Amino acid sequence: MKAIVVTDQAAGAAGMTLAERPEPRAAINDVIIEVHASGFTSGELTWPSTWTDRLGRERTPVIPGQELAGVVTALGYGTTGLSVGQRVFGLTDSYRSGTLAEYVAIEARNLAPLPGDVSFTVGASVAMPGLTAWQGLVVHGRVRPGQRVIAHGAAGAVGSMVTQLAREFGAYVIGTGRGADRQKALDFGAQEFVDLDNEALEDVAPVDLVFDVIGGAIGIRSARLIRAGGMLVTIAGPTEARPADGLTIDFVVLPDRSQLGEIVHRVRDGRLRTNIGVVSTLDEAIAAFNPAKRHPGKTIIRVRP
Repeated sequence: MKAIVVTDQAAGAAGMTLAERPEPRAAINDVIIEVHASGFTSGELTWPSTWTDRLGRERTPVIPGQELAGVVTALGYGTTGLSVGQRVFGLTDSYRSGTLAEYVAIEARNLAPLPGDVSFTVGASVAMPGLTAWQGLVVHGRVRPGQRVIAHGAAGAVGSMVTQLAREFGAYVIGTGRGADRQKALDFGAQEFVDLDNEALEDVAPVDLVFDVIGGAIGIRSARLIRAGGMLVTIAGPTEARPADGLTIDFVVLPDRSQLGEIVHRVRDGRLRTNIGVVSTLDEAIAAFNPAKRHPGKTIIRVRP
């Protein structure tokens, strides 16, 4: 099968090549997926789990990509809940070969049914951003009506999902980003916008919840804006940012079938819009991931037409 592979961690995305790899086999509780669309998270190539298995053993070359939508073609021993021919979407385990390939072996529990009226491109584009926003806001952040929420990177793939879900749950949303992102963030539902390069973030204080995708100095500044009992939720990694009288939660997104179902239900009825930046083919994927040509929104690779 065709797949994107990386052999050198130091090379990052520049070290990607298109190669022939053996087709995967289904282990116990696995399914084999014929991948139709795949996504890639830019930070994947820095994660230790990308380069080792769960026993710490090196595994190269690696096939990156965590997000996918496709069709089940085979079931491993003991697999339940899915059937051959079923359309599905979801996330892989980062310790295993990824989704930038024509086929992938994945644990069945990491997938959810993809309705026939939702395209593979859309399914792949909402899996990671949708789960990240849902888990940060609903599971960890416990967002409630009337709260003031800062959504950093509100024009991005995750930030736009955060904005839409926070609005649905009754929050007042303040989006942030570069000045050029203002209108896009407002279109996704932000009620205010702060240009982080030219406007004072501190002017929107106090807030109840900050969803941080940036980290660093922005995370530290954001923590100071949170009122007593509030929360900073971050996916930017371990941080020193701490609200004076609140909580900081640094989390890693986990596959969850029921939450994927909640997300795709909202996509179908129009409550969630996808944020797709570029759609490319597997043959052109390496150029699409060039950091110098980064586009706002999610880059999706259409593995099959």
